[in-house]
Amino acid sequence: MRDEKKSRGERKSRDERKPIDLSNLRPPKGAKHSKKRVGRGQGSGQGAQAGRGHKGAQSRSGYKRKVGFEGGQMPLKRRVPKRGFHNPFSIEYSVVNLDSIAERFDAGTVVTPELLREIGLVKGTADRVKVLARGDIAKVLTIKAHKFSGKAEEKIAAAGGAAETL
Repeated sequence: MRDEKKSRGERKSRDERKPIDLSNLRPPKGAKHSKKRVGRGQGSGQGAQAGRGHKGAQSRSGYKRKVGFEGGQMPLKRRVPKRGFHNPFSIEYSVVNLDSIAERFDAGTVVTPELLREIGLVKGTADRVKVLARGDIAKVLTIKAHKFSGKAEEKIAAAGGAAETL
């Protein structure tokens, strides 16, 4: 049986297959298609209108659809109500409270935004850190941040620490 000519659908045995290397790489069967040639006569199946339909701007050469154009219907960008004002120069801060800093750091530690990010107190995409005054702090800490609330600075100083603005 093995010596007989193999039928079309039968696969080669493991012994007969060549190992894959650069000399025998091929795309899988059905992955490659010949280019569709439109407008080359009726027999091709894409003659006459060449898949563009009858008349109208889309059937003409050089047609480009405008971004957001919906065929004359009011575009979504104009249908949706607009509200408020977006300030392109606004600066966003990640907020950290004193009680969470006091829980996680020992006395004498220099707390930086990088350290807060490592521990997981600062999350999100905001680059800057602001310290707020929720809770109490009894440890002597040097806290470096981009901004402090007035009360937070007072509480840090009262505990004997320092608040350094970056």
